[in-house]
Amino acid sequence: MRVRGAFSVAFSIARLLCGLLFLWILLGWQVRKARRALERQLILQGMKKEDAKRISAQYSRLRESIFGAMRAGLR
Repeated sequence: MRVRGAFSVAFSIARLLCGLLFLWILLGWQVRKARRALERQLILQGMKKEDAKRISAQYSRLRESIFGAMRAGLR
């Protein structure tokens, strides 16, 4: 019975880690996509490319803060 419980716990942890990895990959991809779209729109509106990149960098900073909070929660 204890072996079965250990496998159940290991399976649950593995499933949780796979889900977190999937979220990390998905969020990274969505952030890159949103950054590019925002930069394109700002440039089309007449903003300099460097300024548009600086503004869109906030998406990456927000992503890092989200993952920092997730890492802190796991510890």
